Amino acid sequence: MAANTDFQTKLSELLQIRQDWLEKNELPKLKEEFRTFHNAYYSLYKLLLSRGLVPEDPYKDEVKIGEIEVPETGNFSEAERTEQLSIRLANYDNQLDFLVNFYQFSLEYLELDKIKRILGLVKYIDWASLSLDSPQANTRAMLELINHAKVGADPLSASIINEALGNLYRTTGTILGYLKEVTEYKKESFKLLLRTKVTAGMSPAEVAQISQIKKKFVQVMPGKPFYPDLAEEMIREDYSKDGPVLQEKILKQFAIPDTKPKTVKSAVSFKSILIEGLFAIGSISSVIGEINPKIDENEQIMENQRRGFWDKVKRLLNQMLNKEPDSVIYEVEYMDTVRGVPVQEKINVRQLRADMDRKVRILQGLNTRNNTSLARLEAIDESQLITHLERYIRDTQSLHKTLSALDDYFKVAIGKEDRDKIRGIKPELATMKNAIVKANQKRFEYSAQKEEEEQLRRLGISTAE
Repeated sequence: MAANTDFQTKLSELLQIRQDWLEKNELPKLKEEFRTFHNAYYSLYKLLLSRGLVPEDPYKDEVKIGEIEVPETGNFSEAERTEQLSIRLANYDNQLDFLVNFYQFSLEYLELDKIKRILGLVKYIDWASLSLDSPQANTRAMLELINHAKVGADPLSASIINEALGNLYRTTGTILGYLKEVTEYKKESFKLLLRTKVTAGMSPAEVAQISQIKKKFVQVMPGKPFYPDLAEEMIREDYSKDGPVLQEKILKQFAIPDTKPKTVKSAVSFKSILIEGLFAIGSISSVIGEINPKIDENEQIMENQRRGFWDKVKRLLNQMLNKEPDSVIYEVEYMDTVRGVPVQEKINVRQLRADMDRKVRILQGLNTRNNTSLARLEAIDESQLITHLERYIRDTQSLHKTLSALDDYFKVAIGKEDRDKIRGIKPELATMKNAIVKANQKRFEYSAQKEEEEQLRRLGISTAE
């Protein structure tokens, strides 16, 4: 049994090293990946609620969670569909929130049965293979909801959907990778525990019987879960003719990676990708500057048509006395194709113009590509750059939607005698959209590069010179 003792010693040393590495490096990253996963799901879930595609579960906030439980996965009838989706998606959000904010991400706490439950949450909806042919009822239903939400979605909603799905797809793969590492560690730790605490004083005949191993395990490790399949693996590794080969395979699996230089990929400047996206958004400042006078002229034409003689006199007096002009509210309308109903939105034109002037001032700093602006952006952390880029994209998408509706309103609401005086902004809107698309492409490119870097790191390949 000397070889077996030598194997146990080597395995114990390797598992201790692996434990330290997992606790200090991998588990904190696993938790952050779950945070991203939950944020992505939550944004998608809230969008479905806001569109009326899924009703809110009135009991969602009353649920008390003490341990992870995978929500219902079975099929449901068409009559049950609305109620079941409301309950299941709300429960799923609650479970992910509990996992991210209250769960213990430690090797001591993460027993194999707990990992199995976590895996059930990750795979509750197959984000990596959304298909109407999926054997999973929840996956099929989610894809149907997403398809409904995409029909006629405004740019902001479409961006939310695409970003959420991209993050769910990416983090699913990363999370499964981390959980696999933890699972393999826990399995070998359990088998080593059997060898050192349970089977060490047992005869080969007793070890050959799983029931005998379990009996002693319960005595030695009361309250701890017992895994018969892992006990069988241990028996094969220690007592079968293939034992030496199996043991060598395990030692190689947990060996410290070779520290010799490996294939090195040229470093990628992730900041430069984000900066390109910010410059793309910055170019919109000049477009907004071109739109502003057109909005002013169109608003003047509208007000001249709407106001009578005394209204014009009052407006002139206000200007002479430097008084704030009265608010100008236009009620624009656009079709929400998801609900199939027209949606009305009130636009305070004066407030809109003030917001547009402010956006021009903010974005002008990103509209000039020179050494000063580049140095200023290079000095900002990546996390701040991506936050700025995402916020600017959301803001400009929202502005694009508002301006499109306002442009249509001017062309329809004005009288025929003045219609040819209205100045359209379709070319500027097209330029804005192209800039938003380019900025979004840079944002997705950044996410893809970061994911590739993470995958290479996990393979032990450096990405830096």
